[in-house]
Amino acid sequence: MKEKLIDLFEYTYHFNNEMIKVISENREAVDDKTISLINHTLNAQQIWNARISGETAFEVWQINPFDTLEEINHQNFLKSIAIVQNADLEKTIEYHNSRGTKFENTVFDMLFHAINHSTYHRGQINSLLKQNGLEPILTDYIFYKR
Repeated sequence: MKEKLIDLFEYTYHFNNEMIKVISENREAVDDKTISLINHTLNAQQIWNARISGETAFEVWQINPFDTLEEINHQNFLKSIAIVQNADLEKTIEYHNSRGTKFENTVFDMLFHAINHSTYHRGQINSLLKQNGLEPILTDYIFYKR
């Protein structure tokens, strides 16, 4: 299971980088919603990592300097991989969501959610790219594996 999670985080890292690249190359054509969503995608992974690790989390919708997004993505990847390799995936973690409500989930569920959440928002970003006359990126997992 750990190997599959690592593979899925590699996939997430790769296509987050591809999204950052296409947005960077087309900054004049992308709208504020696209910028907000790529930031939110990266912020959310950092937040889930921080919840698991007991570290300080980003704000859900904070806008980071664009030139830091690749590094944030890289740090998210390294932290997620370290968690997969070193944590008990069945351990239950208690945390508060962005509204302050208390929840409990396993490390595995939190990590899988972070992956799935990124995939969802990359789809939204692709829709926005297309609406702004840009070519969407083929980000399906099977394309990554090919």
